[in-house]
Amino acid sequence: MNKTSGLKKITGMKLFLPLVCLLAVLIAGGIVIPDFFSVSVKNGVLSGYLIDIINRASELVILAIGMTLVTAASGGQDISVGAIMAVAAALCCQVLSGGEVSVESLQNPFILAVLAALAGSALCGVFNGFLVAKLKVQPMVATLILYTAGRGIAQLVTNGQITYIRVESYKVLGGYISHCPIPTPIFAAIIMVILAYIILKKTALGLYVESVGINGEASRLVGLNSTMIKFLTYVICGVLAGIAGLVASSRIYSADANNIGLNLEMDAILAVALGGNMLSGGKFTLMGSVIGAYTIQALTTVLYGMNVSADRLPVYKAVVVIVIVLMQSPVFKRMVNNMKLKRQSQETAEGGSH
Repeated sequence: MNKTSGLKKITGMKLFLPLVCLLAVLIAGGIVIPDFFSVSVKNGVLSGYLIDIINRASELVILAIGMTLVTAASGGQDISVGAIMAVAAALCCQVLSGGEVSVESLQNPFILAVLAALAGSALCGVFNGFLVAKLKVQPMVATLILYTAGRGIAQLVTNGQITYIRVESYKVLGGYISHCPIPTPIFAAIIMVILAYIILKKTALGLYVESVGINGEASRLVGLNSTMIKFLTYVICGVLAGIAGLVASSRIYSADANNIGLNLEMDAILAVALGGNMLSGGKFTLMGSVIGAYTIQALTTVLYGMNVSADRLPVYKAVVVIVIVLMQSPVFKRMVNNMKLKRQSQETAEGGSH
């Protein structure tokens, strides 16, 4: 009886299914790819499929944090985060290059470029938040504006050119810190997760976001400023997208408006869903979204390791993601519970007959 109750307690945990999905993808990778779990040191840095997954998922993890808050508060998603990444990268590189197409030394202080990028991404968040929270525009429609126009804004900032910053110090955020074998983006993702966790757990913001997402009108009647809370989540989401854009830009030491953050908004939404969060808003689990982000990157890495071409990758990824999402759906859970109850009743009946 204790074993049964213990098992139910484990399977009933919010993070159980997200962890099972991640584990399933990793096991599949270990089966189809030789040395999938091996980690080695090459040229003084860690190397291997697992390291590549954790490293490459960093931007997605940062985006998933903001997407989780937006989804929980407004019951909608911000599909402009990929474009905001491109805007932030363009602003940063343009300040650092002083308007030149390619430079080998910084023309302005790095901190000034970072502040410009974060200010620009925050402004994008303000725009989205104003439309959703104040004007009551549906989130998908409101963020569609920057989804389509954001990359054009980035192109205007860079004058339609790919701006290159060929300076070693700029490559650190997307590469490695001197004498450190762990990729820097991993540290960036960890810091963002810890900061978000502290803010949401040590302040009332997490509770306010859930309350507004569950019932905005009731929250307003008990004294919460639901409009401001929704607005704030979009601003935070914009800033986090800007940080992800800086990491992505540093990886390729340039501002490529057409490719930075491309399609990552869809992966961020999937990460939230795979994390066990309801896309209609309300209660959320931040760690679930983080696990979802690593699951998506693990799936991508496994498929590439199986020599799946880039143009076919979305098809395979969509099939696997559909299976995972169906496994986490309330209907599927009810079906499993009904099957368990039916089996238990049959066993009880058979036991009674004997």
